[in-house]
This record gives sequence, structure tokens and C-alpha cells, in this order.
Amino acid sequence: MDKEHGYQVTVRWTGDTGSGTAGYREYARDTEIVAEGKPTMIVASADPAFLGDPERWNPEEMLVASLSQCHMLSYLAVCALKKIVVTGYEDVARGTMREERGGSGRFTEVVLSPVVTVAEESMVATATDLHERAHQICFIANSVNFPVRNEPVIRVAGR
Repeated sequence: MDKEHGYQVTVRWTGDTGSGTAGYREYARDTEIVAEGKPTMIVASADPAFLGDPERWNPEEMLVASLSQCHMLSYLAVCALKKIVVTGYEDVARGTMREERGGSGRFTEVVLSPVVTVAEESMVATATDLHERAHQICFIANSVNFPVRNEPVIRVAGR
């Protein structure tokens, strides 16, 4: 049985500096991202390369973060089901986007580099293999049209 899930967020432009978009360089790319019932607002902008505020999140960073978080959540779930005890997880994810002629662009890849700590040495091989399963079931990775690669490192707690 297929299930369908809906998600709703509100993205509000807050960058009107008084003249709207009268000129390309005359407005801020600032936005707020909110969702009903959520305690924290995400303040966002464009990438600084596109005149955005470098102190705010941009859509490209949020896409990379979404892929990283989805993989992590999928990975933790499959580890729990396989009795692999994860005691730490940190990912420094990197995405590459290429601008193209005519003003468009596209991501060419995202590389996830999770460093996972497991409770025992006997869990290392399975913990490594489960990254592939997590990738297969990650909703966000299954929704993009570019490669998402995983370069995991597995460590043992106390070492």
C-alpha cells in the first residue's frame, strides 16, 4: 500500500528595502521559513554569490542539510533494527553546484562524510554496510537527480 505524505512550510520574503524589486541590486534576498507548530524560524537568504546575506541559510545549504539529515535518520533506524549501537554521528556534508549559461544551474553531487561511533568492534563491518541500505531508503536522496555519495568512517567508542 502506497502512502502519501504532505509537508507545508511558509517562505516569507522580508527583503523589501523600500522599493521592492525595482532594481536587481536594490533588494535583500532575506526570507523567513516557518511551519505551523514549529518553535524556531529559519532565517534565510540567497547564496552570497547571488547577493545574499552570508549570515543566513541559503537554499543550497538547506538542500545539502536535508540530504545529510535524511541519511542520518535512515541510518540510525536501520542500525537500531539490526542491533548496531550507534553512540555518535557527525556528518560534514558537501554539495557542488554548477552555474550554467543562461542563468540556470544544478547540483552535480553531494558527498556525505559521516563519522559514526559504534559501541563495539564487532559492529564495525555491519555499521559500514548499513550506509548503503540507509541510502536506498532515504526519501530525499531518492528525490534528487544527481549523485549522493557516502564516504563513512566508523569508529569504536573509547578508542
